[in-house]
Amino acid sequence: MSDVTKVRHSSRRLGSLSELWPFIRPHWRLAFGWLLFLAMSSTATLILPMAVRHMIDQGFVNANAGAINATFLALFVVALVLAFATAARNFCIALLGERVLASLRSKLYAHVIRLDVGFFERSRVGELNSRLGTDTEVVQALLGSGISVALRSAVMLLGASAMMIWTSPRLAGLTALVIPAVMLPILVFGSRVRKLSRASQDRLADAAAIAHETLNAASAVKAYARENFESIRYAGAIARALISARQRIGMRACLTGAVIVLFFGAITLVLWAGARGVLAGTLGGGLLGQFVLYAIFAASSVAGLSEVWGSVMRAAGAMERIGELFAERADIASPAHPLVLPRPVSGALRFEHVSFSYPTRPDTPALYDFSLHIRPGETVALVGPSGAGKSTVLALLLRFYDPQAGSITLDAVDLRAMALLELRCAVALVPQETAIFAGSATDNIRFGRQDADDDEVREAARAAEAHEFISALPRGYAAELGERGVRLSGGQRQRIAIARAILRDAPLLLLDEATSALDAQSEAAIQQALARLEQGRTTVVIAHRLATVQRADRIVVLDGGRIVAQGTHESLLAEDGLYSKLARLQFVT
Repeated sequence: MSDVTKVRHSSRRLGSLSELWPFIRPHWRLAFGWLLFLAMSSTATLILPMAVRHMIDQGFVNANAGAINATFLALFVVALVLAFATAARNFCIALLGERVLASLRSKLYAHVIRLDVGFFERSRVGELNSRLGTDTEVVQALLGSGISVALRSAVMLLGASAMMIWTSPRLAGLTALVIPAVMLPILVFGSRVRKLSRASQDRLADAAAIAHETLNAASAVKAYARENFESIRYAGAIARALISARQRIGMRACLTGAVIVLFFGAITLVLWAGARGVLAGTLGGGLLGQFVLYAIFAASSVAGLSEVWGSVMRAAGAMERIGELFAERADIASPAHPLVLPRPVSGALRFEHVSFSYPTRPDTPALYDFSLHIRPGETVALVGPSGAGKSTVLALLLRFYDPQAGSITLDAVDLRAMALLELRCAVALVPQETAIFAGSATDNIRFGRQDADDDEVREAARAAEAHEFISALPRGYAAELGERGVRLSGGQRQRIAIARAILRDAPLLLLDEATSALDAQSEAAIQQALARLEQGRTTVVIAHRLATVQRADRIVVLDGGRIVAQGTHESLLAEDGLYSKLARLQFVT
């Protein structure tokens, strides 16, 4: 890569920090206060060398005690101003950083959660958590302290440089000669620090992804006695992150050390020339003292800039990773001008010559030339071997994906022409694997409809045969169910899902193995609840159990993404086709 290309790439990386401006702009008062107090503290600091010069020339040289007293009184007043301005500046920038971090995380999460299912299939949740957590914290560290240090150092460098020129143009000219030598290591090491910062963050994200996957599957890890293996795998990821961090820290240390040696070495040389001027009588002692302090301020500022440069590069790398998430666009989205479903929604469904392949398996059709008409209020059961396309039908109805060919309509409105919110509000889903959140039983049931009151939640739980076991919990409906419902059995989790669907009260009901985790006694009760739930609704059922299939108005048999037969339970058994084989293998008890 050429030097020009490297510079352009570095500029683009730094340009990613400009994406922070929309998050800073609403808090402009804090930013303004920070700049105001920065100006006050910098001015107070730059006054100090002038007081020292006055003390040397008027107090020490002339042996004037009054001048010394006045000088020290003035220094104390300046110190008070400096203390107040510094404290106020730190308060403003720290609060600004926290507010920007909160806004950034909220907006990033709101953006990510609205992306389509395909995005989550190709992304690791641990990686996403790393960007929401670690990367945003890196940005907050820059805003909370890094930018403050950088801007204060820049202001002090400019101010001290201007005062050095005003104090002694000749000595300031000698100092200016060493600036190229000081900037060289910043340019050389800066690009390397940026690359190592990005690599370090990537390695941390890898470790976070491993931890998230294994901790969420702790039961499987223990069942297969993989604790040692997973511990070693995680330790290896942490070790790789440590190696990357060590390289980044070493490079930053080299950068800081090189800058300090070069700058203070150059200042020492310039001061040596100034000391000779004092001995020759061409430069006053107070003037040299003033110049020395301004030179120290300038050197400290350059060292501060070199130190914070690594933080800037690290934050730029983090913001670039965050920007990649913001740049993601959902393939499945609401149209600009959506059509509205007729009211009331009857639930008429039509699949017309639908063909679909998953993005991860484009050469393997999940559905091929699939046509199915479902009447309002009809209960249709989908059966077939694994991989036949049953779950794909439900995924397309929820518009998790769009078919590559054909169309799907609800009440004669194409799903792609509807707003996603309106479509999904018309659907109640009971999935095979129920998602339970780390909240109370009430919160988990109310997930089906947020505006439901407590009485409606309890009524839904009774209808789903969940009231008895919820009431038996230590705090009843207020009991915390634990992350992913670890405190519930599989059947209890499924009853929570059914209660959600009952509370949803949607015209289209999708049941994906809704009773697979229930024992025979519980299933009998749930089947009655489902029978009541299905009344007046269009229902699509994926099931292998005989009781559910027999209750359906029509059974559709799928194989290889195609419909191979459909009819009632008795008619399909009489055909002695795939359905009868499945019945003998799976349904006969």
